[in-house]
Amino acid sequence: MRERRSLPIIVSIAVIIIGISSMIVIYDYWNSQELSVSNPVVNKVTMSSQSLDLKSIIHEAEKNVIQIEGHNEYNTSTGSGFLYNEKGDIITNAHVIKDAEAVYVRTANAQIYPAAVVGIGEELDIAVIRVPQLSGQGYLSVEKEETAEIGDEVIALGSPHGFQNTVTLGIISGSERNFHIDGFDYSNVYQISAQITHGNSGGPLINRETGKVIGINSVGTEDGTIGFSIPVNEVISQVEQWSNEAQNEQLEFASTADIINSYDPEQSLQDAEYIIDYFLESIEIRDYVNAYTLLGSAKQSELSYSQFREDYINIVDLSYSDISSEVTDQNQVNSTVDLTIETKLPNKEETNEETHTFDFIIGYENDQLKIITVTNN
Repeated sequence: MRERRSLPIIVSIAVIIIGISSMIVIYDYWNSQELSVSNPVVNKVTMSSQSLDLKSIIHEAEKNVIQIEGHNEYNTSTGSGFLYNEKGDIITNAHVIKDAEAVYVRTANAQIYPAAVVGIGEELDIAVIRVPQLSGQGYLSVEKEETAEIGDEVIALGSPHGFQNTVTLGIISGSERNFHIDGFDYSNVYQISAQITHGNSGGPLINRETGKVIGINSVGTEDGTIGFSIPVNEVISQVEQWSNEAQNEQLEFASTADIINSYDPEQSLQDAEYIIDYFLESIEIRDYVNAYTLLGSAKQSELSYSQFREDYINIVDLSYSDISSEVTDQNQVNSTVDLTIETKLPNKEETNEETHTFDFIIGYENDQLKIITVTNN
């Protein structure tokens, strides 16, 4: 009786063992076979690592490159910097602001704000300043880990001689350069073929392939043929320490009115023509949001963003050779531009090219420079 009860159990165990053995054999067989796909719709997906478009890299970087002005009772020094976090913090060189009693910045869209010093090196030529009005905006991505190699293509941005957002191209032509200038020690810096001149100091050095900041442009030779840039991955820990410790209520900011009220007609002409150029560049690169923000409130109230975008969306290319400007009695700038505009014809592949004359009125609104009106004559 006991043997009869044992028989089903033994059979069940045997079946289970056979089943498991069969599954192992089948798995090994299928695992050794190469899978072939006969469906022509299914294709292997491959990733291509194409370099980013140069024009797009430059335009996006320009939005976050800042012109820095350090003022004291004797003179005004000019340099560059770039936004690197969401707090409105700007990385620059220490030598740009070390003697300044008040620091102001001019953004890519010609807005002027006071800045406060967050941290500044004594022997290390780096500094961080903060502009609360720029917090929450976009900023440049910084390469915190990798070190650039000789031969890497780079883009150097800055504001040499007061000309905002000047771009030079080159390569990393040397590395681990060490020297001492004006009380600052430069260690393991990049040597670059891109020109670094007065006003470029503190601007970003961008990797052409990734679009990330890899260096802080700092020193150039007298003839401008060789530049030197501090690797950002070697100083980012100090920069972040300053930024994390600084509280806005503990910082000292100058007054924006001080610089706005010292009206300079020559500077106004330069700023006006710059903002027009930046507006047209934004249209050409199809960055309509950026272009729209350059308009004054009255212009925006009569023209919604969707209407504005619709007016320019068919533009394929535009060019101009010169801007004619004059300062008006209202301390505004009246500028005339002959624009050659190539537009795509509706529902067609063809384009049409025409030249139009545009009049711009540039002036201050709430202490910031804006395009008050723009008309097509």
